[in-house]
Amino acid sequence: MSDDFDVIVIGAGNAGLSSAATLQRGGKRTLLLERHNIPGGAATSFVRGRFEFEVSLHQLGGMGKGPLRQVFDGMDVTRKLEFVEEHDLYRTVVPGVLDVTLPADWQGVVDAIEDAFPGNRTRVESFMELVGEVGNWQLVARANLQKPQEMTEWLTGLPRVRRNGLRPAKDVLDEHFDDDRIKHVLASYWSYNGQLPSTLPFMDLARLLTLYIEFKPFQVRGGSQAMSSAMLDSFLAAGGEVRFNSAVTKIRTHQGAVVGVTLDNGDEYDAKMVVSNASAITTYTKMLDPSVVPDSVLRDLRGRPLGISGTIVYLGVDAPGKELGFMSETNFITRDLSEKTVRESMFSLDPTPFVVATCYDVDPRGPIGFAPPKASLLALCSIQYGEVWDKIAPEDYAKTKFEMAQSMLDLTKVIAPGLQDAIEEVEVATPHTLKRYLGHPGGAIYGFDQDITDSWLFRDADLKPNVPGLFLLSGWTTAGGYNSTIVTAARFSQRLLQL
Repeated sequence: MSDDFDVIVIGAGNAGLSSAATLQRGGKRTLLLERHNIPGGAATSFVRGRFEFEVSLHQLGGMGKGPLRQVFDGMDVTRKLEFVEEHDLYRTVVPGVLDVTLPADWQGVVDAIEDAFPGNRTRVESFMELVGEVGNWQLVARANLQKPQEMTEWLTGLPRVRRNGLRPAKDVLDEHFDDDRIKHVLASYWSYNGQLPSTLPFMDLARLLTLYIEFKPFQVRGGSQAMSSAMLDSFLAAGGEVRFNSAVTKIRTHQGAVVGVTLDNGDEYDAKMVVSNASAITTYTKMLDPSVVPDSVLRDLRGRPLGISGTIVYLGVDAPGKELGFMSETNFITRDLSEKTVRESMFSLDPTPFVVATCYDVDPRGPIGFAPPKASLLALCSIQYGEVWDKIAPEDYAKTKFEMAQSMLDLTKVIAPGLQDAIEEVEVATPHTLKRYLGHPGGAIYGFDQDITDSWLFRDADLKPNVPGLFLLSGWTTAGGYNSTIVTAARFSQRLLQL
């Protein structure tokens, strides 16, 4: 069979849904193809017993009049969902060393640090002022990639942004503070980018802090699956067509340019423009005829290391979160203050020294997810590179993953001593799980390693067609995470409407 479309979008993950809805609502006849039987990719849920678990969403930034809200308003998605604002950024704990909760408020952050570590107010105020300046610049500049001259002229008048933006976050923190405890607390969002402070560009830490302080952290009732379904509804209401259980095996070309796709069952669909939400590696090396892929693209792919993956423990707990000790939704727990400890653990299957513990049922306004009354949903996440798990013999896999899960539980007991006794349901995902389910090489959460060499400042070329008619939009072509992928895909698809 063969149908003609203006655009074919491969993959109904965050970027694919955002792109498809934007293109269809902008007048392009768009076909969305998804190999799974539901939309969402990582933005979905699954059921075990009487619990429905959120797969990947920890906090949603940008809904408080921020960039994500603007995109969702444009898709007519906002009014169909209920977003619940969180009052805290996060709670950071190092056993016996510190236990600090930062509110989602500029002055509140200063006050919380001063309360925990008296005598540092002026330093914190200076640092947070810099965070706001660099963070706001990056949020605006990334929204205006089509205006490079205007953005460059603006940057010439921002000397502090030029001086600090590309520096490692650790260097900027060291310049402001002598107390390693303060540095640790303020850098806690590093895991949302997959880079420790010594390799995390300061502008990325500043962007995260600004996004969540200025535009607030949110959860969405019904979890990320509700959000994925709302974006799909927006696409369908505008006349878009979707095919589930439809895996694309080939992007067809003629004389070097895209002409359509072929599915695993042999069906063909024609279009002069294809948007791939699959990884860059899969798109260029698995879906295309090698003869049409420029050598420069393949060299570039070989030179970009895969980003971090992780182990996730999903818990259905027969107790309210607050009774167990969860006072904030987002909790960063680290065994000690040493960055070296965490870095080494990324390449090891030893007991983890770092956990992000998310409790979805802290808010007194009611459960965010699907926990039954007087119960809670939790997700514990540690970080490792996928290559570590590749070395495990198949017969040792189950034992290894549950040993890792137990070490994560043991660390989380620092704030929730009775957690293990209250567990009713448990599921464990490893980098192998993420690789199989998402189709991501190495089970990479955020695509390629997002150090300074992979910065969006140097990678806008990823959004240009290396093969005429083919565009890549996913966490492999922009900063990872919900906000970045959804917003970048929508904004770039607005540019595609002009072609």
